[in-house]
Amino acid sequence: MAGAIGGLSLAHIVFGKSPSVQATGLQSSSAKVAKTANAPSREKQKEAPSREKDTKNYILANDQLSNLRLADVRKPVYDRHTATERTQEHLPLEMPPVPPFTGKKVAYLTFDDGPDRVNTPKILDILKAQSVPATFYVLGYRAEQNPDVLKRIFREGHAIGNHSYNHDYDSLYSSPNDFLWQILRTDETIHEILGVRPLIIRAPGGTFGNFTQEYWVTMKSHGYAVHDWNVCTNDATKENPDASQQVEYVDGQTNEMLKDNAANILMHCIESKEETVKALPEIISLLKEKGYSFGVVTPMTPQPY
Repeated sequence: MAGAIGGLSLAHIVFGKSPSVQATGLQSSSAKVAKTANAPSREKQKEAPSREKDTKNYILANDQLSNLRLADVRKPVYDRHTATERTQEHLPLEMPPVPPFTGKKVAYLTFDDGPDRVNTPKILDILKAQSVPATFYVLGYRAEQNPDVLKRIFREGHAIGNHSYNHDYDSLYSSPNDFLWQILRTDETIHEILGVRPLIIRAPGGTFGNFTQEYWVTMKSHGYAVHDWNVCTNDATKENPDASQQVEYVDGQTNEMLKDNAANILMHCIESKEETVKALPEIISLLKEKGYSFGVVTPMTPQPY
Protein backbone atom coordinates (compact mmCIF):
# COMPACT_ATOMS: atom_id res chain seq x y z
CA MET A 1 0.00 0.00 0.00
CA ALA A 2 1.38 3.40 -0.96
CA GLY A 3 2.26 5.45 2.08
CA ALA A 4 3.06 2.50 4.33
CA ILE A 5 5.58 -0.32 4.49
CA GLY A 6 6.07 -3.08 6.98
CA GLY A 7 2.99 -1.92 8.87
CA LEU A 8 4.45 1.56 9.38
CA SER A 9 2.78 4.70 8.07
CA LEU A 10 4.71 7.26 6.03
CA ALA A 11 4.32 9.79 8.86
CA HIS A 12 5.77 7.28 11.34
CA ILE A 13 8.84 6.78 9.18
CA VAL A 14 9.36 10.51 8.70
CA PHE A 15 8.64 11.64 12.23
CA GLY A 16 9.39 8.54 14.27
CA LYS A 17 12.77 7.49 15.62
CA SER A 18 14.44 4.31 14.46
CA PRO A 19 17.54 2.76 16.08
CA SER A 20 19.59 3.59 12.99
CA VAL A 21 18.48 7.20 13.13
CA GLN A 22 19.84 7.51 16.64
CA ALA A 23 23.05 5.72 15.72
CA THR A 24 23.90 8.03 12.83
CA GLY A 25 22.93 11.34 14.37
CA LEU A 26 19.90 11.85 12.13
CA GLN A 27 17.61 12.11 15.13
CA SER A 28 18.63 15.72 15.68
CA SER A 29 16.61 16.85 12.68
CA SER A 30 13.40 14.99 13.49
CA ALA A 31 11.88 17.95 15.32
CA LYS A 32 12.58 20.23 12.38
CA VAL A 33 11.05 17.82 9.88
CA ALA A 34 8.12 17.08 12.19
CA LYS A 35 6.99 20.70 12.05
CA THR A 36 5.34 19.84 8.74
CA ALA A 37 3.35 16.92 10.18
CA ASN A 38 0.39 19.01 11.33
CA ALA A 39 1.09 22.13 9.30
CA PRO A 40 -0.84 23.20 6.20
CA SER A 41 0.61 22.21 2.85
CA ARG A 42 3.52 24.36 1.70
CA GLU A 43 1.56 24.91 -1.49
CA LYS A 44 -0.92 26.89 0.60
CA GLN A 45 1.73 28.59 2.71
CA LYS A 46 3.77 30.10 -0.09
CA GLU A 47 3.38 30.90 -3.73
CA ALA A 48 4.27 28.06 -6.07
CA PRO A 49 7.06 28.53 -8.64
CA SER A 50 5.91 30.66 -11.55
CA ARG A 51 4.37 28.94 -14.56
CA GLU A 52 6.74 30.83 -16.83
CA LYS A 53 9.74 29.35 -15.03
CA ASP A 54 8.13 25.89 -15.04
CA THR A 55 7.74 26.02 -18.81
CA LYS A 56 11.23 27.35 -19.40
CA ASN A 57 13.42 25.32 -17.05
CA TYR A 58 11.60 22.21 -15.89
CA ILE A 59 8.39 20.19 -15.90
CA LEU A 60 6.24 20.26 -12.80
CA ALA A 61 4.49 16.95 -12.14
CA ASN A 62 0.74 17.28 -11.94
CA ASP A 63 -1.25 16.04 -8.97
CA GLN A 64 -1.93 12.67 -10.61
CA LEU A 65 1.69 12.22 -11.80
CA SER A 66 0.32 11.63 -15.29
CA ASN A 67 2.53 14.04 -17.28
CA LEU A 68 5.93 12.36 -16.88
CA ARG A 69 6.36 11.15 -20.47
CA LEU A 70 8.34 14.02 -21.99
CA ALA A 71 9.37 15.03 -25.49
CA ASP A 72 12.48 16.87 -24.27
CA VAL A 73 15.21 14.80 -22.57
CA ARG A 74 16.91 18.01 -21.43
CA LYS A 75 14.12 19.09 -19.05
CA PRO A 76 14.14 17.99 -15.39
CA VAL A 77 10.98 16.91 -13.61
CA TYR A 78 10.04 18.02 -10.11
CA ASP A 79 7.07 17.74 -7.77
CA ARG A 80 5.58 20.69 -5.89
CA HIS A 81 4.42 18.28 -3.15
CA THR A 82 6.63 16.38 -0.74
CA ALA A 83 5.76 12.74 -0.20
CA THR A 84 4.32 13.69 3.20
CA GLU A 85 2.10 16.35 1.63
CA ARG A 86 0.87 13.87 -0.97
CA THR A 87 -0.15 11.52 1.81
CA GLN A 88 -1.84 14.28 3.80
CA GLU A 89 -3.73 15.54 0.75
CA HIS A 90 -4.72 12.05 -0.45
CA LEU A 91 -2.81 12.39 -3.71
CA PRO A 92 -1.14 9.41 -5.40
CA LEU A 93 2.42 8.62 -4.36
CA GLU A 94 3.29 5.85 -6.79
CA MET A 95 4.03 6.91 -10.34
CA PRO A 96 2.16 5.23 -13.18
CA PRO A 97 4.34 3.28 -15.64
CA VAL A 98 6.42 5.65 -17.77
CA PRO A 99 7.70 4.29 -21.12
CA PRO A 100 11.47 4.82 -21.32
CA PHE A 101 13.02 7.14 -23.88
CA THR A 102 14.76 4.92 -26.42
CA GLY A 103 15.39 7.09 -29.45
CA LYS A 104 18.66 8.80 -30.27
CA LYS A 105 21.90 8.28 -28.39
CA VAL A 106 21.74 10.23 -25.14
CA ALA A 107 24.48 10.76 -22.56
CA TYR A 108 23.37 11.48 -19.02
CA LEU A 109 26.23 13.15 -17.13
CA THR A 110 25.60 12.53 -13.45
CA PHE A 111 27.47 13.92 -10.45
CA ASP A 112 27.06 12.41 -6.98
CA ASP A 113 27.69 13.49 -3.39
CA GLY A 114 27.46 17.29 -3.73
CA PRO A 115 26.82 20.07 -3.68
CA ASP A 116 30.07 21.51 -2.41
CA ARG A 117 31.56 24.98 -2.73
CA VAL A 118 34.78 23.93 -4.49
CA ASN A 119 34.24 21.64 -7.46
CA THR A 120 30.48 21.78 -8.02
CA PRO A 121 30.68 25.45 -9.13
CA LYS A 122 33.62 24.63 -11.43
CA ILE A 123 31.61 21.83 -13.03
CA LEU A 124 28.63 24.15 -13.43
CA ASP A 125 30.88 26.69 -15.18
CA ILE A 126 32.01 24.04 -17.68
CA LEU A 127 28.48 22.82 -18.33
CA LYS A 128 27.28 26.38 -18.87
CA ALA A 129 30.09 27.13 -21.32
CA GLN A 130 29.30 23.94 -23.24
CA SER A 131 25.48 24.35 -23.04
CA VAL A 132 25.25 20.81 -21.67
CA PRO A 133 22.70 19.71 -19.04
CA ALA A 134 23.56 17.27 -16.25
CA THR A 135 22.08 15.58 -13.21
CA PHE A 136 23.30 16.20 -9.66
CA TYR A 137 22.42 13.57 -7.05
CA VAL A 138 22.73 15.55 -3.84
CA LEU A 139 23.15 14.64 -0.18
CA GLY A 140 20.74 16.29 2.22
CA TYR A 141 23.35 17.52 4.66
CA ARG A 142 25.39 19.09 1.86
CA ALA A 143 22.30 20.80 0.48
CA GLU A 144 21.74 22.29 3.92
CA GLN A 145 25.35 23.50 4.01
CA ASN A 146 25.36 24.91 0.46
CA PRO A 147 21.85 26.05 -0.44
CA ASP A 148 23.16 28.73 -2.81
CA VAL A 149 24.96 26.10 -4.90
CA LEU A 150 21.82 23.94 -4.95
CA LYS A 151 19.85 26.96 -6.15
CA ARG A 152 22.38 27.55 -8.92
CA ILE A 153 22.07 23.93 -10.14
CA PHE A 154 18.30 24.39 -10.24
CA ARG A 155 18.39 27.84 -11.80
CA GLU A 156 20.70 26.75 -14.62
CA GLY A 157 18.32 23.99 -15.70
CA HIS A 158 20.09 20.88 -14.46
CA ALA A 159 18.29 17.98 -12.78
CA ILE A 160 18.56 17.41 -9.05
CA GLY A 161 18.25 13.90 -7.65
CA ASN A 162 18.10 12.55 -4.11
CA HIS A 163 21.22 10.66 -2.94
CA SER A 164 20.19 10.16 0.72
CA TYR A 165 20.94 12.42 3.65
CA ASN A 166 24.40 11.34 4.82
CA HIS A 167 25.61 8.45 2.56
CA ASP A 168 26.14 6.24 5.61
CA TYR A 169 25.93 2.63 4.45
CA ASP A 170 25.35 1.15 7.91
CA SER A 171 22.26 3.27 8.37
CA LEU A 172 20.94 3.16 4.81
CA TYR A 173 21.21 -0.57 4.36
CA SER A 174 20.06 -1.68 7.78
CA SER A 175 16.45 -1.72 6.54
CA PRO A 176 14.23 -0.26 3.81
CA ASN A 177 12.57 1.94 6.44
CA ASP A 178 15.90 3.51 7.38
CA PHE A 179 16.77 4.08 3.72
CA LEU A 180 13.38 5.69 3.13
CA TRP A 181 13.77 7.89 6.20
CA GLN A 182 16.93 9.45 4.72
CA ILE A 183 15.29 9.93 1.32
CA LEU A 184 12.27 11.64 2.89
CA ARG A 185 14.42 13.90 5.03
CA THR A 186 16.46 14.96 2.00
CA ASP A 187 13.22 15.59 0.09
CA GLU A 188 12.13 17.95 2.85
CA THR A 189 15.48 19.75 2.73
CA ILE A 190 15.40 20.24 -1.04
CA HIS A 191 11.75 21.32 -0.95
CA GLU A 192 12.46 23.84 1.78
CA ILE A 193 15.22 25.41 -0.34
CA LEU A 194 13.65 25.23 -3.82
CA GLY A 195 9.91 24.83 -3.32
CA VAL A 196 9.99 21.56 -5.29
CA ARG A 197 11.49 18.12 -4.77
CA PRO A 198 12.88 15.44 -7.13
CA LEU A 199 11.29 12.14 -8.09
CA ILE A 200 14.62 10.50 -8.96
CA ILE A 201 17.07 8.89 -6.56
CA ARG A 202 20.40 7.11 -6.72
CA ALA A 203 21.36 4.68 -3.99
CA PRO A 204 24.80 5.36 -2.47
CA GLY A 205 27.10 2.65 -3.76
CA GLY A 206 24.44 1.58 -6.25
CA THR A 207 21.68 -0.96 -5.82
CA PHE A 208 23.75 -4.08 -6.60
CA GLY A 209 24.53 -5.86 -3.36
CA ASN A 210 22.63 -3.23 -1.36
CA PHE A 211 18.98 -3.43 -2.41
CA THR A 212 16.82 -6.41 -1.62
CA GLN A 213 13.47 -6.75 -3.35
CA GLU A 214 11.85 -4.98 -0.42
CA TYR A 215 13.93 -1.86 -1.10
CA TRP A 216 12.72 -1.79 -4.72
CA VAL A 217 9.10 -2.24 -3.65
CA THR A 218 9.44 0.50 -1.04
CA MET A 219 10.94 3.02 -3.46
CA LYS A 220 8.34 2.28 -6.14
CA SER A 221 5.39 2.49 -3.76
CA HIS A 222 6.62 5.86 -2.49
CA GLY A 223 6.98 7.34 -5.96
CA TYR A 224 10.72 7.24 -6.65
CA ALA A 225 12.55 6.25 -9.83
CA VAL A 226 15.91 4.66 -8.97
CA HIS A 227 18.81 4.72 -11.46
CA ASP A 228 22.26 3.20 -11.32
CA TRP A 229 24.85 3.76 -14.08
CA ASN A 230 26.47 1.90 -16.97
CA VAL A 231 29.52 4.11 -17.54
CA CYS A 232 31.94 5.15 -14.80
CA THR A 233 35.05 7.34 -14.61
CA ASN A 234 36.16 5.46 -11.47
CA ASP A 235 36.82 8.79 -9.82
CA ALA A 236 35.62 7.45 -6.45
CA THR A 237 37.79 4.32 -6.44
CA LYS A 238 41.08 3.74 -4.64
CA GLU A 239 42.75 3.93 -8.03
CA ASN A 240 42.07 7.69 -8.06
CA PRO A 241 42.55 8.02 -11.85
CA ASP A 242 43.84 11.24 -13.34
CA ALA A 243 41.92 13.20 -15.96
CA SER A 244 43.35 11.37 -18.98
CA GLN A 245 42.56 7.98 -17.43
CA GLN A 246 38.99 9.05 -16.72
CA VAL A 247 38.55 10.07 -20.35
CA GLU A 248 39.92 6.68 -21.44
CA TYR A 249 37.45 4.88 -19.18
CA VAL A 250 34.50 6.74 -20.68
CA ASP A 251 35.84 6.18 -24.19
CA GLY A 252 36.22 2.44 -23.65
CA GLN A 253 32.79 2.02 -22.07
CA THR A 254 30.98 3.89 -24.86
CA ASN A 255 32.57 2.12 -27.83
CA GLU A 256 29.83 -0.50 -27.96
CA MET A 257 26.11 0.21 -28.38
CA LEU A 258 24.64 0.64 -24.91
CA LYS A 259 21.19 -0.50 -23.82
CA ASP A 260 18.51 1.84 -25.17
CA ASN A 261 21.27 4.09 -26.61
CA ALA A 262 21.68 5.56 -23.11
CA ALA A 263 25.03 6.27 -21.45
CA ASN A 264 24.40 6.98 -17.75
CA ILE A 265 27.80 8.25 -16.63
CA LEU A 266 28.81 8.29 -12.96
CA MET A 267 31.09 11.06 -11.69
CA HIS A 268 31.48 13.00 -8.45
CA CYS A 269 31.52 16.74 -7.74
CA ILE A 270 33.00 17.24 -4.29
CA GLU A 271 36.31 18.24 -2.76
CA SER A 272 39.29 16.20 -4.04
CA LYS A 273 37.65 15.63 -7.45
CA GLU A 274 39.82 18.14 -9.31
CA GLU A 275 40.79 15.48 -11.87
CA THR A 276 37.11 14.98 -12.68
CA VAL A 277 36.81 18.71 -13.31
CA LYS A 278 39.83 18.57 -15.62
CA ALA A 279 38.44 15.54 -17.48
CA LEU A 280 34.94 16.90 -18.02
CA PRO A 281 35.52 19.11 -21.12
CA GLU A 282 37.25 16.27 -22.97
CA ILE A 283 34.56 13.78 -21.90
CA ILE A 284 31.91 16.09 -23.35
CA SER A 285 33.86 16.51 -26.60
CA LEU A 286 34.40 12.75 -26.85
CA LEU A 287 30.71 12.00 -26.45
CA LYS A 288 29.74 14.61 -29.01
CA GLU A 289 32.16 13.04 -31.51
CA LYS A 290 30.45 9.69 -30.92
CA GLY A 291 27.06 11.17 -31.79
CA TYR A 292 25.63 11.60 -28.33
CA SER A 293 23.29 14.39 -27.34
CA PHE A 294 22.87 15.22 -23.66
CA GLY A 295 19.91 14.81 -21.35
CA VAL A 296 18.99 14.79 -17.68
CA VAL A 297 17.71 11.88 -15.66
CA THR A 298 13.93 11.78 -15.23
CA PRO A 299 11.44 8.99 -14.50
CA MET A 300 11.46 8.18 -18.25
CA THR A 301 15.24 7.69 -18.41
CA PRO A 302 16.00 4.07 -19.36
CA GLN A 303 17.45 1.80 -16.72
CA PRO A 304 21.12 1.14 -17.59
CA TYR A 305 20.83 -2.64 -17.19
